[in-house]
Amino acid sequence: MSPAMQAAEEHAAPATAAGIRLQQMRRRVRLGRWGVWAAVSAGPIALAVAVATPATVVRAAPATKPTTVKTTAGANPSGYATVFLGAWLRSRAGAESTAQSRLAQSMAPDVDLPGTVDAQPESVVAVRSVQQTGTAWSVTVAAQYADGSVRYFAVPVVADSGGTSFTVSGAPGVVAGPARAAGVQSPYTVTVPTDSEVSSAAGEFLAAYLAGAGEVDRYLAPGVRLSPVSPAPYQTVTVQQMLAADQEAAAEAVPAEGTRVRVMAEVEARDGSGRWPLAYELTLKVRSGRWEVASLESGTAQAGGARS
Repeated sequence: MSPAMQAAEEHAAPATAAGIRLQQMRRRVRLGRWGVWAAVSAGPIALAVAVATPATVVRAAPATKPTTVKTTAGANPSGYATVFLGAWLRSRAGAESTAQSRLAQSMAPDVDLPGTVDAQPESVVAVRSVQQTGTAWSVTVAAQYADGSVRYFAVPVVADSGGTSFTVSGAPGVVAGPARAAGVQSPYTVTVPTDSEVSSAAGEFLAAYLAGAGEVDRYLAPGVRLSPVSPAPYQTVTVQQMLAADQEAAAEAVPAEGTRVRVMAEVEARDGSGRWPLAYELTLKVRSGRWEVASLESGTAQAGGARS
């Protein structure tokens, strides 16, 4: 290679390297400018996004008031007095270690035990309770003995303000029994013939209900649910007398659709031990020309039971 060409190549090489470095510098400058513009433009965009997005406000939960549980002051202590008197009448002074004596003393620590040997009651039941003050009660309890005699005791009881705790505050006192109240006039004043359709419907229903003579459901009006007494306590049930509260409906030979009548059915039920006179209040309703039981007022009404 000639000296001239060699010199030209040496001069060209540095120029090429310098050009490459110059291009790299320009590229870095352009990238730097793009980064600056991106940073500048990000501000307005971020601001626009922040304005367009609904602000989430976190509110403090309102202070809740404590739930107030109301209790019934002076709850009736009849059951408490009944349990005490039963234990007291079956306990004896000098025999404080017996179960009945311990029970009586735990319920009335300041009351002495009886010191006589008397017949123990067959049953004890509360018949009347009177609230004398806010927490003081007097409960009349009847004690029935094997010879059929009944003795009444007034038991003083004190309850706490919430009616959840009781104590017998003094010795029982023997008192006269409650007077017999005058009877109210019965609304059932019309005698219905026992061979009438009303009597037949009531009798057949009660025979199914008490003696298992057929299905109860076939005698019930739509929507009425009533389970028979189970196991059936009687062998036969027959109507002895039927009294109606509605004279006009009971007297109709062919009552209109939807006619209702309230009746008192006095029946005789028989089992292996003999006869039982019973009475049931029924409401019957006419549907498709026949009487159906719309409600049974007597007896224990349970969910989906005695009433329509």
